[in-house]
Amino acid sequence: MYNKEIVKDKKGSEALASIGDARKRLPGDFVEELYETYSPGVADKILTGMITDRYTTLRVNTIKYDSQSLMGYFREHNIKFDRVQWYNEGFIIKNSKERNIEKFDMYEKGFISFQSLSSMVPPIVLDPKPGEKVLDLTAAPGSKTTQIAALMNNEGYILANELDKIRSEKLKAKVEVMGANIAQVVTGRGEKIGDEYPEYFDRVLLDTPCSGEGRFVVGDPSTTRHWSKKEVEKLSKIQKKLFDSACKALKRGGIMVYSTCTLNRLENEGVLDYAVSTLNMEILNIDLKINGALPGFTEGMDESINRSIRILPSKEMEGFFICKLRKR
Repeated sequence: MYNKEIVKDKKGSEALASIGDARKRLPGDFVEELYETYSPGVADKILTGMITDRYTTLRVNTIKYDSQSLMGYFREHNIKFDRVQWYNEGFIIKNSKERNIEKFDMYEKGFISFQSLSSMVPPIVLDPKPGEKVLDLTAAPGSKTTQIAALMNNEGYILANELDKIRSEKLKAKVEVMGANIAQVVTGRGEKIGDEYPEYFDRVLLDTPCSGEGRFVVGDPSTTRHWSKKEVEKLSKIQKKLFDSACKALKRGGIMVYSTCTLNRLENEGVLDYAVSTLNMEILNIDLKINGALPGFTEGMDESINRSIRILPSKEMEGFFICKLRKR
């Protein structure tokens, strides 16, 4: 499989070969833009993260359960795990897959929620408080909605909106099994929520529909099937409309988190630059420290965008982009 020169340095050569394979198998326009946006070393690191088989990760649902009890349960069933340093409720499973853990009653009872570690970051950054009114503008499948409810001690009100009817039904089921009874699920266009609830919410999570580049998996065509430069441009326009709505729905002085699971500038920094220059929003620092996270790009854009963070895909995390803002 490998020539003698490659075998000579097996570990490094295998990585190089895998990166070369990734460049061939992922969409050409995506790979080209990746190397135009990032340094070669960072671009290679991103592709390596798309080759890696990720660990199963999950969150304990503190509405119904607690971390200490979960760790005891795991030890009884010989499930090896690591704690997430920046989040007490997050767990990395080292020796079992999601389909195996789904067989346990703790899953059926809603004691845990399978969720990528990167997906846990936006609700933590949003930092919702008990008794507040929170909008989750594009909420399905509900991992973040139910995490927000847990962070609020299930006290207050969450409006969880979803456009797609089927996804909305799955969202309702998720909310019910997790016991997040402060969440009201509605089905409708997120672009209209701002007009329906003007300056009503203390906090808004806009985890917007995106091109999903941070979730690409080399060898799984389903993860890249819908990607194209044209689709990225289309989505960035939708994201700006949703941002408009989210801003209208947010109280003055309220906090908003904008997040995507994609890596390009157009859907991330481009949308933020629009928001800062057009809407009455200011970007805040994110205090959470994620190893390896990069600041937002600012070339040709507002300098405050460097307060946002970009998480690169890896064995533990999907690629993600997160920004915290306040309505002036």
